[in-house]
Amino acid sequence: MLVGLISDTHSLLRAEAVAALHGAELLLHAGDVGSDSVLRELGRLAPVQAVYGNVDDPILGLPQQLELTVGGLRVHVSHGHELGSPTPATLVRAYSADVIVYGHTHKPLIERRGTTLVVNPGAAGPRRFHLKPSVALLSIEDGRARARLVELDV
Repeated sequence: MLVGLISDTHSLLRAEAVAALHGAELLLHAGDVGSDSVLRELGRLAPVQAVYGNVDDPILGLPQQLELTVGGLRVHVSHGHELGSPTPATLVRAYSADVIVYGHTHKPLIERRGTTLVVNPGAAGPRRFHLKPSVALLSIEDGRARARLVELDV
């Protein structure tokens, strides 16, 4: 199964992000969506589930976190701001899952902590902190998760 991971769009869904996520069977947005139009556009690609980020308007009605089973693995999705400055170590201590997806820092990251894969797809929206916009692709096969980052050419 191929899962597209995106975060921190802040109301900007780049064509490059849409192209990078094409072919995913499920999309997970780790918060700071910005507007419902982002979710509608992503929904044209695949089913999308999203969580609330610290700058999202509560009117979007997004949950603080998601606990899903995807391809037989437990996946936790939250923005990460609930932990202050999230790190793989603090996320693994806070959440029990096979895969943890978060955003907030805008810094793309893939790290395995014990048996848990921790993924921050980076920020796909407006460029900030001199970081290149990115998304990630999560592959789940035979009960094993792998992820790769996709930098967006912008």
